[in-house]
Amino acid sequence: MLITRTPLRISIGGGGTDLPTYYRRSGATVVSAAIDKYVFISVNRTFVPDYFVKYAALERAESIDDLQHPIIRECLRDTGIAPGVEIVSTADIPSGTGLGSSGTFTVGLLRALHAFNQTHVSTADLAEQACSIEIDRLQQPVGKQDQYIAAFGGLTCFEFRPDNTVAVSRLDLPRATMHELEERLLLFFTGYSRSASEILADQKARSEADDPAMLDSLDFTDKLGRRIRTALEDGEPEAFADLMHEHWEYKRARSAGISNERIDAWYELGRANGARGGKLVGAGAGGFLLFYADDPSRLRRAMAGAGLPEVRFRFDHDGSVVLFRD
Repeated sequence: MLITRTPLRISIGGGGTDLPTYYRRSGATVVSAAIDKYVFISVNRTFVPDYFVKYAALERAESIDDLQHPIIRECLRDTGIAPGVEIVSTADIPSGTGLGSSGTFTVGLLRALHAFNQTHVSTADLAEQACSIEIDRLQQPVGKQDQYIAAFGGLTCFEFRPDNTVAVSRLDLPRATMHELEERLLLFFTGYSRSASEILADQKARSEADDPAMLDSLDFTDKLGRRIRTALEDGEPEAFADLMHEHWEYKRARSAGISNERIDAWYELGRANGARGGKLVGAGAGGFLLFYADDPSRLRRAMAGAGLPEVRFRFDHDGSVVLFRD
């Protein structure tokens, strides 16, 4: 048996520009952070000639083609795993909450299957293989951020280039800034997110149609991602918090499905109670509100009073790893 551990993520800046329909025009910059909330994948050899997979559902199939879960099916196909295996997925936080769980799941499963095969795969190749399965083969309207941050971990900047290459660089943060981020970034659950595919499909279609409003918004978001990286590396977390607020205002205007009256009210409540800036993490209409708080205690009290549970976190610096092998 072996077990892999792969981190979920929060998007720090530039989110939404990592879709191929946008970055293939002139490139894009995204800053993302892996957190210590994980998807765990275990793979075990069995003595029955079939595939036994357990996630939110349970499947047994003698052939890869008979598996219903598309990501599991295509990952098994890519890695050539023969029947006679059991695959189990568990997570610290359920899917549909805006923390990149689909990309994390794909990366973690591929890491596990390659390790089970005893084949080496580089971190960059692991991320790219996950992107290829989700974006190219399964035609999901998603970007590359989730797969890359799940594979690499850390607080990391990704430059997605028009030729499909990706430049990866860890943020060079002052120690005091890292400490401030872990102390003052607070995450509150608003409820399950609307399907990210629905919201991102709208963005994809409007980008392909050269919708001026969509492209202008994404151009601004791309520039904002670069400004956020500069602010953090210059040791200016308050400036980053102000940019978060600016980012949210543009993200909310991008599509009608991103926010709603309840989320807007909670956001304004946070801003009135110690939050300097914030945003909704993920595609929208639910998931987690992320705030940078000048007064964390006051913000926690206000969100608790509104019925929003907090998920406390630290950053993950390892990315996807094999946690256990027997």
